Amino acid sequence: MEIINQTNRTILFEEINPEKLDLITIVGDVKGIDSLSDDRIKEINQQLLVRSFDEFLDKFTPTVYSFFNAANQKVMYTLRKPDGIPDEMISEIRVDQNNDFLKMLFTLIDTKRSQGITNVDFKFENLLDMISPKKVMDDIRQVRKEIHYLYGQYDQLDEGDPKKLDMGDKLNAMFEEASRNYNNVMAMLPLAIEDIKTRLLLGGAQEENAGEAVQIGMLTIGEGGELKIIEAPKSDSTELVLLDENGAGDLSAVFGEDYDSITESPSNYVKDLVVRTFVPLPAVHAEVNTELEVQNYNTYLEFYKNAKDDFVKTVKPLVEKIIGVKLFFDQYATKNKGMLPTMLIANSKLDMLVKSSNIPRLETFLNTVNSKNDFSDTIWFGIVPSVELETAGKVKVSRERFKGNEKVVKNDGYTMESLSMLLQVVKDYKIQIFFNFESGEDTTFNSMATAGIDKYIDKCAPLVRKEYSEFAIPCVPNFTIIPKEKSGVIIDSKMLQTENGVELSKEKEDILKLWIEGVYVGAAYVAAGLAAAYQCPEYLRETFKTVNKDFPGARFDIEAGDNSLRTVTTMAKEITGFTNSIKDAINRKNFGFVFSSENAQLQDKDIRRITVYKARSMALSEDGFDSIYKTLVSTYIERILRYQTGDFKHENIVRFFSNNPSSQKSKWVGTRGYINSIIQDGDDISYVIDEKNNLCHIDLVFNGNVKNLEVMITKGTSPVKA
Repeated sequence: MEIINQTNRTILFEEINPEKLDLITIVGDVKGIDSLSDDRIKEINQQLLVRSFDEFLDKFTPTVYSFFNAANQKVMYTLRKPDGIPDEMISEIRVDQNNDFLKMLFTLIDTKRSQGITNVDFKFENLLDMISPKKVMDDIRQVRKEIHYLYGQYDQLDEGDPKKLDMGDKLNAMFEEASRNYNNVMAMLPLAIEDIKTRLLLGGAQEENAGEAVQIGMLTIGEGGELKIIEAPKSDSTELVLLDENGAGDLSAVFGEDYDSITESPSNYVKDLVVRTFVPLPAVHAEVNTELEVQNYNTYLEFYKNAKDDFVKTVKPLVEKIIGVKLFFDQYATKNKGMLPTMLIANSKLDMLVKSSNIPRLETFLNTVNSKNDFSDTIWFGIVPSVELETAGKVKVSRERFKGNEKVVKNDGYTMESLSMLLQVVKDYKIQIFFNFESGEDTTFNSMATAGIDKYIDKCAPLVRKEYSEFAIPCVPNFTIIPKEKSGVIIDSKMLQTENGVELSKEKEDILKLWIEGVYVGAAYVAAGLAAAYQCPEYLRETFKTVNKDFPGARFDIEAGDNSLRTVTTMAKEITGFTNSIKDAINRKNFGFVFSSENAQLQDKDIRRITVYKARSMALSEDGFDSIYKTLVSTYIERILRYQTGDFKHENIVRFFSNNPSSQKSKWVGTRGYINSIIQDGDDISYVIDEKNNLCHIDLVFNGNVKNLEVMITKGTSPVKA
């Protein structure tokens, strides 16, 4: 670990935010140069390298752009900043932890993990309504509570008190958060919807969906002793307001001024809405135009539902990438941090990176970080999500008798040709590429449990028997965050005006519902995340007793023994398991990095997480395909050999492999017996020097299987002593 301090830096070949810098742009023109300067590498790391999910959101600020189209009265959403539209007409919606859609998905992943329930039994609908106006309002109520609590304390402290100034900072931050939405009509809509509902149905009656006309009254005993509720006298005074001990009156003035100073085109309706939302004051005298309010409510609701629908469809591909990055970092679930996984984000589409004009830039960058004896920036793994997978042709329909799926043109998948081009480049730099096929219901656990893995094997056929085969790792199946058939979200019901007042409609056609159409995440993120995690000795120590802190997990074989039940993913089980015939087929072909959702036990404890069933690349071996650790450990040994022999000097190679107790080989052989020993029981390492061709052939034996490594020798001037 002193020589190579990390074996888990991962590069993501994907575009996150087209407005941010990308690898190709920063590398720049490379004509006539073999390597980038240290300053340039430092800049690449500053812009594109992330060590955690929070840093990723911070550096890449994933954003959706929206603008209004007066021609069709719709909100338009796009992931690329639209050209030709003035900046002030474009709203930027940050897709981060405060975004209700993303928040809902994270909650869903965490809840599913803690319950360990399969997709069939999991109550998705209980969490999906987090994006309904009612739940958005609940979040605001929480913020409101905190603002009132802080303001109450702030108000009581003396001017100049350092504690008061600290409180002021906190209040400023909370107001900043609240005020972000003043100009965003879309963000104000859920408030307006809930506000009308509260005023017309007076909160309590909402639950029964009834809404009789309400007049606030007082309970009295009449002249003849009868109980009577009489209408309370209306008052234009503010006596009621004075009862509020938290200075809400002051606070409402603060919100009013804040709104006026920030908003570009103020509206009294929205100003009152903001004040009512954050500082609900006792109603002093309020006449409500019921007909207008009901009309407004139904218009807002319809508009909100349609806009949310369009937003979700636009943002979904971006959200799936964001969750992928989160799941990559989530796999490193260890209390004691050691070799933290890091991710370099190319921030560019794969087909752009592998254009013939850009390949020299990619090669120069990889040559700089992967071909030096300094390993701090070395990249070991890569992720390519979303490779196209054509499924069997669908029946051509000449006449649509029933409403079917709209034909959606998928344009975010990468071709097998682009992947092959990338592999052709990275093989020279020994980067193992985890890739998965387009996510959707055709590539889930459910689909694989019924259809098997043949379609994946057929699709990957072009990657077999190539120089780069051992660096290609197909990951299957993809993960389901929300299944398509369980992705309906009820927004709310329309409001009706009746003789007695208003009520929410119970008719089925008046319930507004949107369909998210399922959310899926590529298996490559989780596979690379897990492989990056178990490189760290501290991570392995969480579940294994015999771990050597001096070695990474390069030789760790996740398929051996019960390793896969100890190093599990953080993902909850999705199905009850694969049938025996499907498992037999997977075992017979030994293909790919295959995840499994099986019932299993370890030391009498149920495993409720998804585990790894196979971890193979596209390189062929006697029993199907080869384990991914063999490539990793041979890369590791080659890099240590290059470092310790001064770029493969003849006499140093002989010393490296000698039986001298201080030689590297002797040290490795002497530290067998650990879960992450570089040479394990049943392994061997030997070499033959081909003087004529100046080559050193190294044979690495893993459990009886031989893997060959070939290095070019640098001739020394002194005679060699064995």
